[in-house]
Amino acid sequence: MGIPQPAFYIFKCEQSAPPGMPKPSCVTEDTKGLFQYTAMKLMKEGIMMTAPIIKTSCMNRCSAGPIMLVEPGHTMYVGLTEEKIDRIIAEHIVGGNVVQEYVISDEMWDAPISPADAKKQMGM
Repeated sequence: MGIPQPAFYIFKCEQSAPPGMPKPSCVTEDTKGLFQYTAMKLMKEGIMMTAPIIKTSCMNRCSAGPIMLVEPGHTMYVGLTEEKIDRIIAEHIVGGNVVQEYVISDEMWDAPISPADAKKQMGM
């Protein structure tokens, strides 16, 4: 028997805007500990190997941050706090149920577009 694949991958945006930039940022003075908090929570639950957390750069949803994307399912959670992370881990990662009230709005996270269709839209 081999090493099992993870059931989920958690991608956490760790982008911070340079000081003085007007653009919102997923990592601010108030939210800089959320990646570490999530990693520790996954470790304490004993599920880090089945749901690893991965640092990413900008996912272009800055105004909804801090954000994280859970795969499979393309589930993007927004406005993260420690309390929201606790619930996402308990209900989605462990329980298998998306926490709908923390999911990004359809206006900011529409259906996926294939790379081929994106090229057509760009006239390429």
